[in-house]
Amino acid sequence: MDMFNRIISNKIKALAAQYPILAVTGPRQSGKTTLLQALFAHLDYVSLEDIDTREFAENDPRGFLATYSKGVILDEVQRVPTLFSYLQTHVDANKKPGEFILSGSQNFLLLENISQSLAGRVALLKLLPLSLEELKLAQYPLPKLEELIFKGFYPRIYHKNINPTDWYANYIQTYIERDVRLIKNITDLSTFQRFLKMCANRCGQLLNLSSLATDCGITHNTAKSWLSILEASFIIFLLQPYHHNFNKRLVKTPKLYFYDTGLACALLNITEPQQLTTHYLRGGLFETFIFAELYKHFFNQGKVPNLYFWRDQSGHEIDCIIEEANKLIALEIKSAKTIASDFFAGLEYWQSLVNNKNIESHLIYGGDILQKRSDTQVVPWQKLDYLFKNKN
Repeated sequence: MDMFNRIISNKIKALAAQYPILAVTGPRQSGKTTLLQALFAHLDYVSLEDIDTREFAENDPRGFLATYSKGVILDEVQRVPTLFSYLQTHVDANKKPGEFILSGSQNFLLLENISQSLAGRVALLKLLPLSLEELKLAQYPLPKLEELIFKGFYPRIYHKNINPTDWYANYIQTYIERDVRLIKNITDLSTFQRFLKMCANRCGQLLNLSSLATDCGITHNTAKSWLSILEASFIIFLLQPYHHNFNKRLVKTPKLYFYDTGLACALLNITEPQQLTTHYLRGGLFETFIFAELYKHFFNQGKVPNLYFWRDQSGHEIDCIIEEANKLIALEIKSAKTIASDFFAGLEYWQSLVNNKNIESHLIYGGDILQKRSDTQVVPWQKLDYLFKNKN
């Protein structure tokens, strides 16, 4: 198996024992195929990227499914949308758990087909690239913060010890030339690549669609459409503002982040980790790293991440609010390696505003000491799992 044990494995096995179909989405190269083949070694594996296989599935879906009567892993299944209604008929007749394991790297296309044909019959999970916790479980020696952010978390970079700059250049090219064209017929790929780089330049910032469109020479609607492509293929996510106003006028625009810091660094033309020590987006990339880790934590448990930020019109801000059933967890995220007293100002203001005993405050920072400061727990980036100990 993959040299890394993936935390999501237990959830995958549990759901496959309950549902006839299990679907795993996530970015290309996040390790979906490797993991599914290891967990379901008794099943045949078929990739619908293969032209001959795809033609068989398209032209004779019943015959195709009959070939795999013991069950099958269907990779990039969104390539054959017609297959979904035949899957529905088959599983309704057989009622056998774990018969079909689906995977795909285009969330939008996969979800669209699942919601139309397979609602109630499928368990859906998301697999992102490696998490910090998975690196630690594999006893991988953690590098310095800058190197980790630069390297990103795609498994192949670690397996093959590939130079991140080379790997991401190929990844970006493949993604743009293959996946983007599958989702939407974009003819001007060079403009789309510029758009992707402009998004990286806005990492951790409030989304300004008009400015993004103007800088790329495209319309507002095109920018909106292209952002949805990046979201659907797990390149970016938009962090929404927290909805309770506490009698304050709030910022209602989302913030833009990438799922992987290594990819963002490549798009920013960062070619070595040392450049991150003084880079103008150091703070935004550190936030990206923390948010991506939070998303991985929730996705690996099959949970929906209730993550937000909060900012009022006066400039008071909380970088991250995690909404749980019975409490709120507020996080201030600072890339600095030394703690300054003003780091706590936002959290203190928030505590006075919320006036709720069921809140926790944490400062996540670029240093390495775990400590308690009055009402706030200071958590170094290497110990992010401390946030969730005994909480789930």
